[in-house]
Amino acid sequence: MQISSILILYNQNKAMRNLQYLFSTCMFLTTTSTMFAQIPTEVPHPDNNSPIDLTKTADILIYIVLPIIIIILLVLRARNKNK
Repeated sequence: MQISSILILYNQNKAMRNLQYLFSTCMFLTTTSTMFAQIPTEVPHPDNNSPIDLTKTADILIYIVLPIIIIILLVLRARNKNK
């Protein structure tokens, strides 16, 4: 084999590798973007959210009572740390 034919084969392999890298990068970007763009059907999302119903005891406990208790405990903990 001559040197020129070896260089031609090397350049063809290099071009093929570059093409493979380009193809794999494009495939990676398209598949990951479509995976992250999907909204799961099992969890609530902005289309089907409803306001908090304060007539239910569970909603009152979760959204009003528990945050107040957590804030009180954090304030008491901060006071005890400062002493």
